[in-house]
Amino acid sequence: MDLKKETRVLITGSGGMLGDAVYRRFSKECKVIATDIDVNEPWITKLDVTKLGDCARLFSKYKPDVVLHLAALTDLEYCQKNPREAYMTNTLGTENIALLSRKHNSIAVYIGSAGIFDGKKEYYSDYDVPNPLSEYGKSKYYGEQLMPQILDRYYIFRAGWMMGGGIKKDKKFINKVYRQIKNGSNVIYAVDDKVGTPTYTYNFADAMFRVIQTELYGLYNMVCHGDCSRLDVAKELVNLLNKQDEIKVKKVKSDYFKKEYFAPRPYSEKLVNLKLQARNMDFMRHWKDCLKEYSTVFASDLHGKI
Repeated sequence: MDLKKETRVLITGSGGMLGDAVYRRFSKECKVIATDIDVNEPWITKLDVTKLGDCARLFSKYKPDVVLHLAALTDLEYCQKNPREAYMTNTLGTENIALLSRKHNSIAVYIGSAGIFDGKKEYYSDYDVPNPLSEYGKSKYYGEQLMPQILDRYYIFRAGWMMGGGIKKDKKFINKVYRQIKNGSNVIYAVDDKVGTPTYTYNFADAMFRVIQTELYGLYNMVCHGDCSRLDVAKELVNLLNKQDEIKVKKVKSDYFKKEYFAPRPYSEKLVNLKLQARNMDFMRHWKDCLKEYSTVFASDLHGKI
C-alpha cells in the first residue's frame, strides 16, 4: 500500500526512543495517531495496550489503516523481576493489538528483538529458531508468534541493540556511556563477551516506512550492517567525541556487572538481514556511520549547544 497523507497510522509506544523516530518519519507523510502509556509529549494520546476496552475504543474512533505496535517493556532486569508485567505488556498487549487489527482490517507491525535467541550461534537469520533465555526474551517471542496466528497482513521487524532518541529518551547503552563521559569519568568499563548488531532508530524507522509499502508481508531481521561488542561501541563513541586521550575504555567480562545486570543475556545477538537482502529491500546503513551521525547530538551537548 502507498503511505500518503490520508493514510491513518496508529503508533503505540510513541513516547520511547524508537517511538520518537517512528513518529517523526511517519508524521511527515501520514495522518498519525501517536499513543503511549506515558504521555511525555503534547502529540501523544494516553493508551495502555494491556486494556482491551481502551484499545477497542481508540480503534473504533480512528479506524487505522496501519498499526505500528512499538509499546513494550524493554528493561531486562525489570522484566526478570516482574514477569507478569512483562507478559501483560509484551504478549497480551500485542495480542490485543493484533485482534483489533484483524477486526478493523488494519496492517499490523510488530517490533521484534534479537534477545529471543540463546546466543549459541554467532549469527542468526530470519529463519533460525528462537530460544529465549530471559523473561523479556520469552515475552517478546510469544508476542512475535501471535502475529501470524491472528493476522494475514502483518510485518515483524526484528531490531538489534537500539541507539537513538537523544539525551532525553535514549535509555540504552550509548547514553549510559555518554553520561559517564559527561560526568568526567576517566575510565569506562565495557564488556567484550557480549556481541550484537546495533540498530539506529532513525534508520530503522525509515526502513520500516519503505518496506511496509511493498506489501511483502512477513518477518524480517532489520539491523544495521556490521557487528561488534559493547566494548567496540564504547570505544567508537569515545573516539567520535575526541575523548580518547582523556578516557580509557577498559575491557571487562559480564560478571563485572552481574549485580546491576542479572537477567540472562545471550553471548551473541548478531542478526543478518537475509530476507531483506534477498529481496533488495535492505535499507539499513553501517552501524559506525549511524553512530557517527548520532554522536553529533552528544557533541553538541558537551559543548553546551543544546
